[in-house]
Amino acid sequence: MRVEDFYFDLPAELIAQHPLEDRSSSRLLVLSKSTGTIEHKHFYDLPEYLRAGDVLVLNDTRVMPARLLGLREETEGKIEFLLLNRKNIDTYECLAKPGKRARVGARFTFGEGILQAEVVEVLENGNRIVKFFHEGVFEEILDRLGEMPLPPYIKEKLEDKERYQTVYSREQGSAAAPTAGLHFTKELLTKLQAMGVEIAYLTLHVGLGTFRPVKVTSVEEHDMHSEYYTLDQANAEIINRAKAEGRRIISVGTTSTRTLETIAEEDGRVKEQSGYTKIFIYPGYRFKCIDGLITNFHLPESTLIMLVSALAGKENVMDAYETAVREKYRFFSFGDSMFINE
Repeated sequence: MRVEDFYFDLPAELIAQHPLEDRSSSRLLVLSKSTGTIEHKHFYDLPEYLRAGDVLVLNDTRVMPARLLGLREETEGKIEFLLLNRKNIDTYECLAKPGKRARVGARFTFGEGILQAEVVEVLENGNRIVKFFHEGVFEEILDRLGEMPLPPYIKEKLEDKERYQTVYSREQGSAAAPTAGLHFTKELLTKLQAMGVEIAYLTLHVGLGTFRPVKVTSVEEHDMHSEYYTLDQANAEIINRAKAEGRRIISVGTTSTRTLETIAEEDGRVKEQSGYTKIFIYPGYRFKCIDGLITNFHLPESTLIMLVSALAGKENVMDAYETAVREKYRFFSFGDSMFINE
């Protein structure tokens, strides 16, 4: 299977640069995976397509304001650290720019000395292991000094950091948002629960690998990035009861999908589990757990459009994307949404 089979032409003006004032007013393209038919709605119309007993699975990860801008102590040369993975309480794996300033032993300062850092190791992939020095709670300092690490295709500055968080985010650790969930409001979730829709939560900390382009020619040759996930017993039981009773599991986002399909047994049942997943889902994959998917519109030739194609069929998905371009849907993180239905 060739990567170029997942290409579509996307005008730059359709890449959303800012979130809508009302999260749930984004457009919603409803795609039937069985027939390929398309309906044009808004996200607040989602209750029309869900029914009592459905389980929505949400990723409750929270994005760290993980971009730190500072100065090298000796030279006052500018440095940018992007926090990727926490190694222990004060030590992170970071992406450093420019890397030549971030040699082992180099020290940096942020926020006029509120936070200091020292590079303790350079990894084979060029990332740095950085130890931070501070007084007080690191997360509170990061909230004060850090900026949201927005995707490279968003050029405008985000005025409100919370607009790059879901309304149900709580487990800090992501370098990027699980963007399918950005359309939900607390009011919409309350309405769905009043209908009898159940909510289950899991956590997958989204890494920057989600934006990494596929550089091989053949899909099967791609090496998928690794991301940390966890699902607790209470939420596993919600999902398993629904599976046993023949009720639908609707995954909110590709991150929730990857987690569920990593954990699920052949019969679709899941169990309490934590770990790292490198699962790569593309056409030909047989889904074990999910029945439907709420997702944003993804980059051409990305692993995410391949996952969506595995669920709804490549021809259906590519037709839906061509329709979305023609109808001027907004694309990517702050863009519109798609619901892959029965």
